[in-house]
Amino acid sequence: MNWITNYVRPTINSLFSRREVPENLWTKCPECGTMLFHRELADNLNVCGNCDHHLAFTPRERFAALFDGGVFTEVKVPEPIADPLHFRDQKKYPERMKAAQKATGEKEAMLVAEGEMNRTPIVAAAQNFAFMGGSMSMYVGNAIIAGAERAVKLKRPFVLFSAAGGARMQEGILGLMQMPRTTIAVEMVKDAGLPYIVVLTHPTTGGVTASYAMLGDVQIAEPNALIGFAGARVIEQTIREKLPEGFQRSEYLLDHGMLDRVTHRKALKEELTTILRMLTGQSPAVKGDLPKPDPAPAKAG
Repeated sequence: MNWITNYVRPTINSLFSRREVPENLWTKCPECGTMLFHRELADNLNVCGNCDHHLAFTPRERFAALFDGGVFTEVKVPEPIADPLHFRDQKKYPERMKAAQKATGEKEAMLVAEGEMNRTPIVAAAQNFAFMGGSMSMYVGNAIIAGAERAVKLKRPFVLFSAAGGARMQEGILGLMQMPRTTIAVEMVKDAGLPYIVVLTHPTTGGVTASYAMLGDVQIAEPNALIGFAGARVIEQTIREKLPEGFQRSEYLLDHGMLDRVTHRKALKEELTTILRMLTGQSPAVKGDLPKPDPAPAKAG
C-alpha cells in the first residue's frame, strides 16, 4: 500500500479543496449589475439596494408583504378546459404548462387571495410573469371573475396587480375573449359600489393593458415599469418617428395623465390602505395595537 498516495494526498486535497457555493445565494441586478445577497434582497422586497430597481416579485411574495402577518386565504378558481385547441408549436401546450408549473410551483399565472391589509379587509389578485409571461388565459379570466364575485359577496375592495405580456397564444380566441369577460367582472365590482384598484408592475402589455389593467378607479404603478399595448419598435415603425426617452415607462405615463400614482414597493401597502379607507369612508388605519384595559378596576389597598 502506498501510504502517501492513498492517505496523505486525499487528506490534503480535502483540506484545501474549494467548497461549492450554491448558485442561488446571489442575484445580479439587471439595471446596475450589483450582486445582491438573497436574504438582503428578500428583506428589501426584491428592490435593489444600490439603484432602487424593482426586480420581479411573485404573487406569494407580494401577498406575504401585503397582508397583515403575511396571512391570507386563497380564493378557489374554477378549472377551465385543459387544452381546448390542441395547440402545438415546438412543444404541446400541456407540456409547456407542466414546465411552467414545475419552474414556478404554481398552478397558473394568477393567484387570488383574501385577507386584511393594515386591518382593512380586501380581495387581491396578482399575476405571475414567470408563468408563461403572465399570459391571459381562460384560467386567468376565471380567476379575475372569482375574485370579483368574492369581493362583491364580502363587500370588500378588489385590488389587482398586473404583470403580463398579453393574451396566451396557445388558447387563441379563447384567450382574447377574456378581455370582455374580465371587463364585465370589473363592472360587477363597481356596480356594487366597491373600489377597484390596479397596481401595474413591470411589464404590463398587450390585451391585459387593453382590458382590466386600465379600468381601475385608481391607477398605481411601480417605478420604471413598462406599460403599453404595442411594443415601442412596432409603434416607431408605424408612425415612422423616434419615440421620446422613457416612452411607455411609469414616470412618462404619470406625466401624461395615464396613471394616478407611481409608488415605491415599500410604500405601496400604506398607500393602498389610505386610498381604500378614504374611498370606503373608513377612519385612518391603526398603526399599532394596544392591550385591552382591565374591565375590573384595581382596589385601593
